[in-house]
Amino acid sequence: MTKGIEANAVGKSYSTRSGSLCVLRDITLTLAEKEAVAIIGPSGAGKSTLLNILGTLEPPTSGTLRIGGQDPFTLAEPELAAFRNRTIGFVFQEHHLLPQCSVLENVLVPALPTGDSVPLTSRARDLLARVGLADRLDHLPSELSGGERQRVAIARAMIKRPRLLLADEPTGNLDRASADGVADLLLEMHEENGGILVVVTHSMALAQRMQRRYVLNDGRLMPGA
Repeated sequence: MTKGIEANAVGKSYSTRSGSLCVLRDITLTLAEKEAVAIIGPSGAGKSTLLNILGTLEPPTSGTLRIGGQDPFTLAEPELAAFRNRTIGFVFQEHHLLPQCSVLENVLVPALPTGDSVPLTSRARDLLARVGLADRLDHLPSELSGGERQRVAIARAMIKRPRLLLADEPTGNLDRASADGVADLLLEMHEENGGILVVVTHSMALAQRMQRRYVLNDGRLMPGA
């Protein structure tokens, strides 16, 4: 399965003054292209830590991760950053838009390290039209609603057509109508783009819209209903 994701016996521990703190235990997960999955579980269960590992933001303490047949953690930091930039898109609960940049500039941020911002400007405009913000290109994030800011974050995550799209509580700060709209967009754009969508959420309404669900509890991942 060279185009998918394979996590094998992934564990994560942190050193504390009182000893080792185990956050993830023996996580094994295989995801194929075009799959959309949800990971649910109580606060503190390790959901964000697992997402950070899948997103190559931090390495596992044990086990292996392969994305598209490659173990990203064997790469030197510059190569890992380049791999992450071209392979993975992120949507966070706190959208993390740059407050001094316009909507269009924020969407183009992932293109800056590789000098692709000019070639991708047309795609950025198309994405913003796709998420209903064609008339807000020059606005600052402070001039947008919460739902609009999250739509900008989705367009930003999709700008380089990532193989893996990771969303951490993407509807957590939104009212029901805005949350439904963001969920619609995530799924529609995932279907158009292909790749793999992994959503960490407390929302059962959002989780039920994914093809598969997993429950993370006490650091262990199990199939959900």
